Amino acid sequence: MNAGISLFPQVALIFLVMGMRRNILNPLVTAICAAFCLSAAAWAQEDRADTLLDELQRPDLPNWKQVEREVWEEWAKSGSPSMDLLLKRGREAITVGAFETAIAHLTALTDHAPDFAEGYNARALAYFRAGLYGPAIADLARTLELNPRHFGALSGLGAILEESGQLLAARDAYLAARAIHPHDPDLEGAVERLELLTSGRTL
Repeated sequence: MNAGISLFPQVALIFLVMGMRRNILNPLVTAICAAFCLSAAAWAQEDRADTLLDELQRPDLPNWKQVEREVWEEWAKSGSPSMDLLLKRGREAITVGAFETAIAHLTALTDHAPDFAEGYNARALAYFRAGLYGPAIADLARTLELNPRHFGALSGLGAILEESGQLLAARDAYLAARAIHPHDPDLEGAVERLELLTSGRTL
């Protein structure tokens, strides 16, 4: 990733030395330059999120809620203002219970930014709230494919599996989420609940 970030300033410098101006660059070269910009921004965001997730692993972390909030903020950055707006509108629609509208916004987001994990995670929530578990699980799987450390997606998967009666699989999903985010009391409670249920003991 560091190599990719250092490459873009070199490319920009070459164009500057050659005296090329943006308005005379052919569309292909312009697209390549834009791709380098977006890739560099995405790499930087991934680095920042990974650093925060590593910090979240610390057992002595009194400010874990702030770190968690910063993780979510990093995950919400697509590198494109228009894509960020679609995510914002989708989330707002979920909040007010307009799930069809949310799904429409978030489908537009995933169509235009197919490698942006948070678009799938947000749409999974909309599908889940709409009672569409199959599409929700598919989106959570895509989220985790793009971002394997997404504790929110793992937690959501655990919730769906638990509601579907697949208790062992739900427990494993919660355990995986807790391994990434050991400070979340809700995850701790979910793990304890599922361990009791799958061991045959009563709550």
